[in-house]
Amino acid sequence: MGRIFEVRKHTMFARWDRMAKQFTRIGKEIAIAVKSGGPDPSTNPALRRCFQNAKSVNMPKDRVEAAIKRASGKEMDNYEEILYEGYGPHGVAILVETATDNHVRTVANVKSHFNKGNGALGNSGSVSFQFKKMGVFKLKPEGINQEDLELDLIDHGLEEMGDGTGENGEAVIVLRVAFNDFGKMQKALEEKGMTPISSEVEWIPGTTVELPEDQAQEVLKLVDKLEQDDDVQKVFHNLQ
Repeated sequence: MGRIFEVRKHTMFARWDRMAKQFTRIGKEIAIAVKSGGPDPSTNPALRRCFQNAKSVNMPKDRVEAAIKRASGKEMDNYEEILYEGYGPHGVAILVETATDNHVRTVANVKSHFNKGNGALGNSGSVSFQFKKMGVFKLKPEGINQEDLELDLIDHGLEEMGDGTGENGEAVIVLRVAFNDFGKMQKALEEKGMTPISSEVEWIPGTTVELPEDQAQEVLKLVDKLEQDDDVQKVFHNLQ
């Protein structure tokens, strides 16, 4: 009975840690969106996207409002978005998106994670050419005719459409567009009255690397360490 309790407690704390990290990430996204487009979501598409993503991870409304208020104040945090590139164990390509108010601290931490994880931090452009920057939208499938929707959205930049899973493991429809068409797709969905569960910018690998289980775990251990860093927003890799 004691062992079961310990497992449940560990799982609960892991879930809380993940939730806290998601809230911090979205809080930074809100700060960046407000700084670039203002605090009014009706005129700031990036902020509307933040609202969708906050809802997808069950971020409380009062925390979202507090983040907007903080970002609108005189003492707002000035976050700089920086992309780091490197290789993990066994040659796996890794991209690390960060939002930081101290790039000296961030680059030192990211480099340390790569070194300790048997990887190496590279120069700008050393890895990103293996990925394509895309807008990724997730929709609830209920009431949607996927064939009709696909035909409707092709003119708005739709490149890929398929089935996927949401933050809570639920079935979703996944739409992918080129990064330059992100705004066009967001506007098209809004005009159709369709609110995405989430809308993100992701780096999609052109090809993937398949590794034995033990080697794959080495890579995933490094990815996990990077994701736990407070300055890191997202990590992408080409491990299959």
